[in-house]
Amino acid sequence: MKMEAIGKTRWVIPEGYIPPASMVNADHALMSHEAACILNSGDTDAHIEITVFLTDDEPIGPYKLTVGARRTSHVRFNDLEDPAPVPTGTSYASVIESDVPIVVQHTRLDSRAAEIALLSTMAFAA
Repeated sequence: MKMEAIGKTRWVIPEGYIPPASMVNADHALMSHEAACILNSGDTDAHIEITVFLTDDEPIGPYKLTVGARRTSHVRFNDLEDPAPVPTGTSYASVIESDVPIVVQHTRLDSRAAEIALLSTMAFAA
């Protein structure tokens, strides 16, 4: 099935913060995290680079990943390791660039307290 590529090739998430803790004994699904939910609706794999901008240090990146054609990926910033882990407990922003159009949504799960908080918003298409 042929699909049209939807979206833009550059996205910005100006607000980022990975809570430094999670509720006691949280499994991976309930660990506090930030995620970029990426949709590649087109017929070509998306080669993506994420650069993280910090308040008081030089940017980290690029983190490189691929989202297959007609696929979605929920990329947890907590799981990004190469070239360096994204720091927790501090503000950051990210620029996400792709060689084909994609759509990006930003999500945060804060499970520091029993009253879990979930935030989700569309990234800015630049």
